Amino acid sequence: MPLTEADQRRVDEAEAEAEAAGSTKLLVHSPPDTQKLGSITVMCLILNRTIGSGIYVTPAVVLRATNSVGLSLLLWAFGAVFGLCGLLVWLELGLSIPKFQPPDESTASLEGEGRFENVPRSGGEKNYLEYIYKDPRFQTTCIYGVIFIVLGNLAGNAIAMGQYIMQAAGAADSPDAVRGIAVAALTGACLIHGLWRNGGIVLNNVLALLKVLTLLAVIVIGFAVAGGANLGNGPVGKGVVQANFDTHQSFVRPSGDFGSYARSIVYVIYSYSGYKQPFYVLSEVSRPKKRFAKATIATMIMIAILFILANVAYLCAVPKDRILSTDVDMATVFFEEVFGNEVAPRVMSGIIALSIFGNIVVMTFTASKVKQEIAKEGILPFSLFFARSTTTPYAWFKQRFWPSRSRILEQSPATALLLHWFFSVILVAATSSTSTAIAYLVTVLLYCYTLIIIVGFFVAGGVLYLRFSKREEWTDNLGFKPWGGPTAAIIYSCTCAFMIVGVFVTPRDTSPYAYATTGVRHYIVPAVGLGTLLIGYAYYLVFAKLIPRWRKETLVVEREPIIVRQGGEQNGEWVQILEVVEFWWAARQSGKEA
Repeated sequence: MPLTEADQRRVDEAEAEAEAAGSTKLLVHSPPDTQKLGSITVMCLILNRTIGSGIYVTPAVVLRATNSVGLSLLLWAFGAVFGLCGLLVWLELGLSIPKFQPPDESTASLEGEGRFENVPRSGGEKNYLEYIYKDPRFQTTCIYGVIFIVLGNLAGNAIAMGQYIMQAAGAADSPDAVRGIAVAALTGACLIHGLWRNGGIVLNNVLALLKVLTLLAVIVIGFAVAGGANLGNGPVGKGVVQANFDTHQSFVRPSGDFGSYARSIVYVIYSYSGYKQPFYVLSEVSRPKKRFAKATIATMIMIAILFILANVAYLCAVPKDRILSTDVDMATVFFEEVFGNEVAPRVMSGIIALSIFGNIVVMTFTASKVKQEIAKEGILPFSLFFARSTTTPYAWFKQRFWPSRSRILEQSPATALLLHWFFSVILVAATSSTSTAIAYLVTVLLYCYTLIIIVGFFVAGGVLYLRFSKREEWTDNLGFKPWGGPTAAIIYSCTCAFMIVGVFVTPRDTSPYAYATTGVRHYIVPAVGLGTLLIGYAYYLVFAKLIPRWRKETLVVEREPIIVRQGGEQNGEWVQILEVVEFWWAARQSGKEA
């Protein structure tokens, strides 16, 4: 990007200092303007993560759990509200913190002494939790870091992808083959982003478009059948519509099982959780203060409409009793009822597998950035190794044969991708003693309970703390002011608090979440989820207390961002062009705690 003379001088000085002989500083460049993520890509990150197995599989499970067409649709509507509230909370934080003092003295004097500007940073809720829960030092980073590094992947979705590929191929279910496909998918996604960053972004956008078109096709088919169209299995729609959507029947004899409702809400929430993805790479987004909020809000509204219409479309063709009498996913039953042959469900299985691979592609791209940010805090073994970015082989090859004038070639967090791949494969292997269906349910529930519900509770609760305990200091300097003030944070935090407790309630024996069906006790997964907090805290005690006492030294972490006006414009947004990372162990002062 073009820089002012003063900005270029600061960049040159930082690079020269880091590259000097004997320097231990690490330079991490942000993508130049030509490699920034535009609004379309931001929208596709959300779409590709959100449209996956959830909207094709979960509707049937929710209907079986509630035994009510009306209530199941209400849960999906509530999930949309929850997702939008979550997005508003993340926008309030993401566009307001972290804050840095502008280096331009003339700007600082115009805005007032001590004025700080928000400069978007990648990492998502890691940054927000560290800002809200600052003390004690390293505690928040260690707890969140352990949870995200271990569980921040889609191992469960990869296993589900393997299942659907086997179904599409008409092959017998083989746990070894399913897990082999899962590892191959996880490996392929990491290689794509490691070898060619822009290629991974293009693939993400293409898959997002295909997934939207596929979901639109499902909606159109469902409503066509409702209108009396015969697509191979007779005009089944009109009778089904009358039975499923009769206002006197839709809410009759619903399940009174609180435990099932709680679990159903969790799985619906998981289906809407894609709004977090662009926040993980926020420093790579072009002009985030101007475009980001509009793009993300529009995308979540679009997803809410598509998901509600998809659920209605399913119920236009599939009788409620048909869903209750089988354990097959909704999309497969839908295609069986509409087309009346064995080929259509297999085609749908292939489509679902492709959708899940899209989930894996986007999560690999964004989660690796978060893990790189965690490594920059110095809390991992070999932190500098995992914190670095490297030039992609594609960029190296292109520069070798078709040189460009760009100072910064395309880079990827290759070592963070390696870390991401390692723990993804570990989770797939850890479930090898269970069936693939149970492995998917357990890993998805564990991911949702920890990284969406528990983490979400602390993030939204933190926003309420900032709003009510530091009202003027916080609200007067917001980069984004959500509709309704604290309403979104209240709804989000209360729902998360309810879910943290609610999933411990025992489902009835007839529930699809019962032990007789899943083979897993209802309290195991949430207990493990809460246990990860304790593991993270234990890691903190060892890292921040025991090791410094043993070494009689304190870890010093310095992260110096070089911020500039984007495009070199006088009134351009402040963006981070470069970060200098360094940490070392320094002798502790007597009487000081590490």
